[in-house]
Amino acid sequence: MSADLIDLASLQSLFRPQSVAIVGASTDPEKIGGKPLAFLKEHAFAGAIYPINPKAETVQGVKAYAGIGDLPGPVDMAICAVPGGAAEQTVQACADQGVRSVIMFSAGFAEVSDEGRLAQERMAGIARDAGMRLMGPNCMGVANFVDGMIASFHPAYGAKPPYQGKIGLVSQSGAFGGMSCFMAQKRGIPFRHVLTTGNEADVEASDCLAFLANDPDTEVIMLYLEGVRNGPKLLTALDMARQNNKKVVAIKLGRTEAGAAAAESHTAALAGSDQVIDAIFRQYGVYRANNIEEFFDLGCAASLGPVPVNDRVGLITVSGGVGVLMADDAAERGLDVAPLPEDTQARMKELVPFAGVRNPLDVTGQVLNDSSLYEKAIRLVLDETDFGSIVCFQGALGTKPEELETVMVMLRSLVKDYPDRLIIVAGLFDPDGQRAVEALGIPVVHEPTHGTRIIAALHGFGRAGPAPGPEAPEEIEAASLPDGVLNEVRALSVLADAGVPVVPVRHVHSAEEAADAAADIGGSVVMKIVSADLQHKSEVGGVRLNISGGEAAAAAYDEIVAGVAEKAPDAQLDGCLVAPMVGGGTEAILGVSRDPVFGPVVMFGLGGIFVEVLKDVAFRVAPFDETEARKMIRDIRGYPVLQGVRGQPPADEDALAQALVSLSRFAAANADTIESMEANPFLVRAAGQGAMALDALIIKRDGEME
Repeated sequence: MSADLIDLASLQSLFRPQSVAIVGASTDPEKIGGKPLAFLKEHAFAGAIYPINPKAETVQGVKAYAGIGDLPGPVDMAICAVPGGAAEQTVQACADQGVRSVIMFSAGFAEVSDEGRLAQERMAGIARDAGMRLMGPNCMGVANFVDGMIASFHPAYGAKPPYQGKIGLVSQSGAFGGMSCFMAQKRGIPFRHVLTTGNEADVEASDCLAFLANDPDTEVIMLYLEGVRNGPKLLTALDMARQNNKKVVAIKLGRTEAGAAAAESHTAALAGSDQVIDAIFRQYGVYRANNIEEFFDLGCAASLGPVPVNDRVGLITVSGGVGVLMADDAAERGLDVAPLPEDTQARMKELVPFAGVRNPLDVTGQVLNDSSLYEKAIRLVLDETDFGSIVCFQGALGTKPEELETVMVMLRSLVKDYPDRLIIVAGLFDPDGQRAVEALGIPVVHEPTHGTRIIAALHGFGRAGPAPGPEAPEEIEAASLPDGVLNEVRALSVLADAGVPVVPVRHVHSAEEAADAAADIGGSVVMKIVSADLQHKSEVGGVRLNISGGEAAAAAYDEIVAGVAEKAPDAQLDGCLVAPMVGGGTEAILGVSRDPVFGPVVMFGLGGIFVEVLKDVAFRVAPFDETEARKMIRDIRGYPVLQGVRGQPPADEDALAQALVSLSRFAAANADTIESMEANPFLVRAAGQGAMALDALIIKRDGEME
């Protein structure tokens, strides 16, 4: 994607300003206009601070100014804590003074009325004309704990973090951003940055994501999205995060129609297709959380332990039942719960003869008699296997002070001796105990299966890694969509020119031509009516299968044309196509649809019941490479069918992947002219025998089709 969509340099004045003005600064540190000044002082912000208050000479002990035009020098960022009616005037005054960026707390704009939307657009226009960045309106601002630059009125930002964290949070909801900060503080895992965007008149969540993606000390980005306005900009920011090895954990609202409607009314944003969002997150290595608990578990864990070097996991437990629970969850998430080596199992049996030793390793309640057994079991697993991660379920051990100290001694030793292994502890801790364990870089979960969930997610980040970004559409050389109406014959020709293999066809306009075509092709043929007015030809008798010989083809031509003319008298007919009957493979469907936010999206699925009933399909935003195409193929639940079942040979996955890549490139290059297109059925033959589209439909943006 093109980095030109995001101006990183202009964001510095907003997120790392050297001087801050507060328009509407209050002498009361508990008011909206007073909190930012109080926070800047408490966090020892090193830059210049300019309170704007025409009624006071000083505000909270800092020299005040009557207006923005009275400041002694240039200002990087102005906080506007003024009533909504004065917001537009304030933005204009900041623009006139050369302020580089503005954070607008004021509400009552696009989120409430058309009149408010127009006022918001005027403010955005003022900022744009002045080259000034505008965050909000209707936002709770930002917190940069690294520089002590707290430009917000949310009380969560008042507490100083115990150390500089590794997490950056981007939230379209100000209240959610503040709540998240409170939750992180409770866990003793501070944020580096909290960036809330509100109505996004100018600066969007994608801009914030890009800023954090390019911050070398931010390792984890937590992203809370209600809607997406600019799809290409989000893709650009996600690609930056992927290239820079950032771990991105996201919540995206609007999974259901009701949720999407609520999100749109709250943010005046377009929620977009949830399936497309899912596909984008998979494409860019983003973990999508289903709820706030999962969001925080994953975000915090990603900032603590190392990424697992492989998918092999060891499960050590004091409860056999919990061990089975974790094993089931790990296997369902695609982790390898490999049996322990036989020698390791034998050594564990020597320690606890009645232990379950395969994996999970059940130390049993014997640890109550000999607490050293737990550490010995863990070390056996870490010493004698190549498991990249372990989950240690210890139940209620550690709830008492004396037990907690024993656990801490053990964990300190393990972290020191095995720094490259991901260790997760599942069990009950009081808040102080959990913070102490996580301070060692060990995630703590109360629900044991949340430990296996974390491992699967972190291993996913490791697999994603940096990758070549997709080509920009303007860089792709691909066939163009021809002018005029595209019937099936022309649609197949377009696909062939785009590099998608198609069945060879002959376009005939008489019974004699049909007979000649069938004789030339040989064997059995299929014949179909050609008409730009008919999308479903079989419904009007426009398709005949298994026709053999020229005489039969000639008769079929006359019957097809006459029958369709009777059933669809208003349809414009253009003869028939003749093609060889092709079988011996697996039917799939390849398609393209135009998402209103993200542009052309490619779909893949198996044919028949898989797509019609099970909706078993995968999506990717165009364009993408062969590696992504293969991931897409493996995403569908029916993938084992392509691998060969009931004696059938495996399908030609190479040909299928290349067809998807070619289709994605064509879709991206013609994004402005294609509304949708489909190759259905797309026959994938046995490995080494290729694949081909047997039918094609193309609908242009102007409504022309087939």
